[in-house]
Amino acid sequence: MPTLKIRDLDQVYYDQKGEGPDVLVITGTGSDLRRPPTPLDSPLTKHFRVTTYDQRGLGQTSKPDDGYTMEAYADDAAAIMDALELAPCPVLGISFGGMVLQNLMARHPGKVSRAALWCTSPGGAGGASYPLDTLSPDLTQEEKFRTMIKLSDNRVTDDWFEKDVEKVEVLRKRADKTEFYGEHNYQHGMAMQIQARKHHDCWEALAGIDTPALCGGGTNDDIATPEAMRNLAERMPNAELRLYDGGHMFFIQVPEAYDDLIAFFKAS
Repeated sequence: MPTLKIRDLDQVYYDQKGEGPDVLVITGTGSDLRRPPTPLDSPLTKHFRVTTYDQRGLGQTSKPDDGYTMEAYADDAAAIMDALELAPCPVLGISFGGMVLQNLMARHPGKVSRAALWCTSPGGAGGASYPLDTLSPDLTQEEKFRTMIKLSDNRVTDDWFEKDVEKVEVLRKRADKTEFYGEHNYQHGMAMQIQARKHHDCWEALAGIDTPALCGGGTNDDIATPEAMRNLAERMPNAELRLYDGGHMFFIQVPEAYDDLIAFFKAS
């Protein structure tokens, strides 16, 4: 298992796949590389050497008691890029990973050659992603699963869960991480990530970041809304926006999204 020791983290689990120029992928809320599909299963690996990792408090990376801030997640990413000699390179940030990427560019200029900001938000006056910290802790696992699915794609209705049973089971298994709850600080790490997430605000900093950026979102996403994605793209001096007919996971629903991303990264 490839690991790094950086900053206050004794172990950061990372993995790489593919050949070609380096691309770093920063994943989203609750991401655990033991739960596929991961960025290493994406079309990116046919064109680039893709590196991704479990963020602090998640997956097989160290889960400290404290230190969970947006600044810390960004500084972790910078340290990983230094340790693996990736910078400068294109970076894809997905959902929460897009928030980390914004903070990374603000705090560590020059490390990111091109930025892809998928299903995320700028925070502050530009709008925040759905406040996951407000979901009731009294929700059952099934209630939380259904709530998240409907937020991810507002076309989903209650009867869909009974109509497309096979697909629902795939999504339910992917979302279920209870088998890992016995690991030290596993649930704590996920909860602290959500607490850090609600403080994300790069609105002021984005106006001064001229890194070429591709902002991608889904037209039916109630987590990172199309409006927030538009604000994000308009705020950055050198950004373009592409909205796809999909939800929060539009890049799985619409294959052309990866075609656009690959072309954007290759343009560097």
